Amino acid sequence: MDTVQKKQGTGWIILSFVIALMLDVLPLPNWAEWFRPEWMVMVLIFWVLVLPQRVNVGVAWVVGLVLDVVNNAMIGEHALACVLVAYITIKLHRRIRVFPMSQQILVVLGLLWFYQLVIFILQGVIGQPMNYLLYWLPSFVGMLLWPWLFVILRDWRTRFAIS
Repeated sequence: MDTVQKKQGTGWIILSFVIALMLDVLPLPNWAEWFRPEWMVMVLIFWVLVLPQRVNVGVAWVVGLVLDVVNNAMIGEHALACVLVAYITIKLHRRIRVFPMSQQILVVLGLLWFYQLVIFILQGVIGQPMNYLLYWLPSFVGMLLWPWLFVILRDWRTRFAIS
């Protein structure tokens, strides 16, 4: 019975990543592209925080590879960034989970900013530097959306008994 629940829970976790991917590729007007948060990374952070034994650096690697393909990026670029974010989140998950939402928001901002920093550095190394200040804006938008995403996914986890 327990393994059936885990398989069912895994499907819901995968579905949350698929929805995040759809939000990541949803067409937006040119002016709004700079405001698009890193949905896949935010969902990854949530699942690593609440279920680090199930959603770990291996899942982060797969999520990153999907982002590499979707963004037409160098293979491994987003994967490395996702793995590093997942690793930091796993190391700090016991502390972060007990933080009040105001502190969690700041931690998520730091994690999203770190993710973007890794991508920024890797793109600079391969000769595609980003010279826009707006490049950092998605981290702040993600920080503002974190409380709502957290509540939605937490309720989803409770409703579907994902453990």
